[in-house]
Amino acid sequence: MPGQTEPIASLWEWQHDGLCRDVNPEVFFHPEGERGPARRSRDRRAVAVCEQCPVVRACRDHALRVGEPYGVWGGLTEAERESVLQTGDPRIA
Repeated sequence: MPGQTEPIASLWEWQHDGLCRDVNPEVFFHPEGERGPARRSRDRRAVAVCEQCPVVRACRDHALRVGEPYGVWGGLTEAERESVLQTGDPRIA
């Protein structure tokens, strides 16, 4: 159909190589009401996985491009992504 686009597998293939595939998703996404030291600790664990991940850059680029609102993506927390999107700070992205 004219004007209709189809998914392009190459845009998503990087996800198959993500280290997060072998980690409980609860590490990357906070439970409702989580705050303070518990949240910071969970975020640090997630970011540590991301730091070793071969597709961290693709993951980060995706999260920033689509505005992922929840979780740790590409080594960035929700607050860090929001900051990058608001300020355009290239040091983080």
